[in-house]
Amino acid sequence: MTGKPPSRLDPEIAELLPVLDTGFPAVETMTGAQARAAVRARFRPPTEPQPIGAVRDCVTPDGVPVRIYWPATTLSPPLPLVVFAHGGGFVFCDLDTHDDLCRSLANGIGAVVVSVDYRLAPESRWPTAAEDLYAALRWAAEHAGELGGDPARLVIAGDSAGGNLAAVTAILARDRGGPVVAAQALLYPVIAADFTTESYRQFATGYYNTAAAMAWYWDQYIPNVSDRTHPHASPLRAELSGLPPAVVLTAGFDPLRSEGDRYAEALAAQGVPVHHRRYSGAIHGFMTMPALTVTGEARRQVAADVTSLLARWAVD
Repeated sequence: MTGKPPSRLDPEIAELLPVLDTGFPAVETMTGAQARAAVRARFRPPTEPQPIGAVRDCVTPDGVPVRIYWPATTLSPPLPLVVFAHGGGFVFCDLDTHDDLCRSLANGIGAVVVSVDYRLAPESRWPTAAEDLYAALRWAAEHAGELGGDPARLVIAGDSAGGNLAAVTAILARDRGGPVVAAQALLYPVIAADFTTESYRQFATGYYNTAAAMAWYWDQYIPNVSDRTHPHASPLRAELSGLPPAVVLTAGFDPLRSEGDRYAEALAAQGVPVHHRRYSGAIHGFMTMPALTVTGEARRQVAADVTSLLARWAVD
């Protein structure tokens, strides 16, 4: 694991925190639709989007909307093929909120990125979102040639709630006989419905993502508490052997840090190659805050780690 136990908040993040906490109601006081509208109203895309080779929106035959990014690269296809699930507590965010991150991944890895607009809770509850992502993964693998992607270098990725869906989809792909995933990239993922961990106790409030918000997200996605122990809800409870090599990124000042750390350790204990990167001064969600210096550093590291895993573990 890269990084040290949290000791000091990144100075740029410390300056940003009051802005993040201003003028936005606590999500647990809203309905899903209200939270979605509040996020949309607050969202401000970069003034100048990162240059990219091409972008196209389409809908898969299963009815899942996706946005496809081709990198600004001189590399010849086939390129690595990344299927990405955005975060947002299973309730909000969409293709637009994570557009900048997907552009960065496409350019950084030199990959075709397929961003998936899965159905959201509470209107569509567990396991709908994971099944949407799995359907998109299958579609991307089946159409890799048309997309300029390499099915032997298929990656599943996601941040936060999307990290949960990516981890679950890697499990589904293993257990359902494909498609074969060469690597998974999990950015501060939601891994277990356990609110008693050390990081939940340390960072329940005051650092953007809160314990109360996380409890509300789980209520929207999986209201039946007994279902939350299912491996397709809490991947930490799954059989982990035979899963694809992983990049696991955690943030020091994040209630989810402990479960992400535990998942990286559990994967490694089952013989899964893991690059575990902890950004000790960061908060949850920082990978979608491109103005931060640490965000650029972490995005470059994730791209390098995915590239490294693919170079060694791409499917024959």
